[in-house]
Amino acid sequence: MNASLHDLMREATRLTQGGQLAEATAALQQALRGAMPAASPTTTADPGLVIDGHVFEVPEPGRPRPAPAAPEAAQPSPAAQPDSFVAGVLAHGGRSWRYKLYVPPAAAQATAAAPLPLVVMLHGCTQNPDDFAAGTGMNTLAREQGFYVLYPEQSQGANPQRCWNWFKHNHQQRGSGEPAAIAALVQTVRAAHPVDAGRVYVAGLSAGGAMAAIVAAAYPDVFAAAGVHSGLPGDAAGNLQEALAAMNGSATGPSAAARTPRPAKPVPTIVFHGDADATVHPRNGERLLSAAVAGGAGGTAAPEVEQGRSAGGRRFSRRLHRAADGRTQAEHWLVHGAGHAWAGGQPRGSYTDAAGPDASREMLRFFLQHRLPA
Repeated sequence: MNASLHDLMREATRLTQGGQLAEATAALQQALRGAMPAASPTTTADPGLVIDGHVFEVPEPGRPRPAPAAPEAAQPSPAAQPDSFVAGVLAHGGRSWRYKLYVPPAAAQATAAAPLPLVVMLHGCTQNPDDFAAGTGMNTLAREQGFYVLYPEQSQGANPQRCWNWFKHNHQQRGSGEPAAIAALVQTVRAAHPVDAGRVYVAGLSAGGAMAAIVAAAYPDVFAAAGVHSGLPGDAAGNLQEALAAMNGSATGPSAAARTPRPAKPVPTIVFHGDADATVHPRNGERLLSAAVAGGAGGTAAPEVEQGRSAGGRRFSRRLHRAADGRTQAEHWLVHGAGHAWAGGQPRGSYTDAAGPDASREMLRFFLQHRLPA
C-alpha cells in the first residue's frame, strides 16, 4: 500500500471517530480513486476499500453495478460417508452457495431417533472453509465428540475479500440475503442427514462472527446458541460510516439498531476477544455480552468472574451470566495480549493464536448446554 493511500485511510478513520462522516466518506472515495482502476460494466465484484482485512463498499456516482451472477445448478447434498469432509453447492436467492460439510464417524450410527448436533462455522475475511477448519480444529472435535460441521463459503464475487457482508442492511434480516442463505444451507443438511433440530449452533470469526450474531438473532427458532470470536454485534452497523465507527470501538449508530431488531429472548452467546485486537475493538465483545443478557435473561445473580491462564501461557478473564435455571446464558472470554486471531487455533490455519485458551472446545461445551424446545 502506498503512503498516500495509507494516510487517507487513517484520516478517514480519524474523521469517523470525530463524527465528521461526510468528510470521512470523501476521504475514502479519494483513496479509492487513487488505488483502484476504473470499473467496467463487466466488473464481477463490488468496488471496496480494504481496511485491516475488512472490505467496505464506497459507492460513486455513475459507477456501473455488476449484474448478479447466474446461479449454478444445485448439486445434491454430499453423501453421508463417515469421517469425510465433502463439498456441496446450493442454489438460493439467485446465486450459488458453496459449502463444505464434515461428517463424523458417529454418523454411521446416527438415526432420526438418535440424531447428531450441527455446528455452523462462518469464516473470516480472506478465509475459506478448508482454512477455517484447519485453523479452528473444529473437525477434530467433531470426530471426537460426534457432531456435523457445516462451513458456508462466501464468494469473491459477493465480496472481494470473501468477507460476510455484515454491515449491509440487506444482509441483516430474516428472509433476506446471507442470513437466509445460511438458514437454507442448514435446512439442506438437515434434509439429508440425521441432525438434531434442537441442537444447531452457529459460530464465526471477525466478519463471520458478526454474521453469526446476525443469523442467530434472525433465526432464534433454528439456532440454539451462538459463538462470536473477534466480532461485532449484529446491529453494530448498517453502512460504511457506522461500520468503521463500530470496528474502532465507537458507539452503535441508532439507524443500525433500528434496522436490526433483536429477538424478544436473546440467544445464548459465548464471546471470545483479544484485548490487543487492533482490527475489531474489544469493546464490541462487551456489547455482544450486553445483548445476550438483555431483558433479564441473565437471571438475578451477579455475573461470575474468574481469572486464568491457558496451557500456552495466555492470561484470560472469563465472565459468566447464568439464567434463572442455572444454565449459562452468556460467557465472555477476554484473552489478554491476544490480537485478531482464533484463540487456541492451529498454526496451519490463518488468523490463529495457538497460545490462547481453546475457543473451539469452550464454544462446544457452551453450545451443548443449550437446545431448542421440541
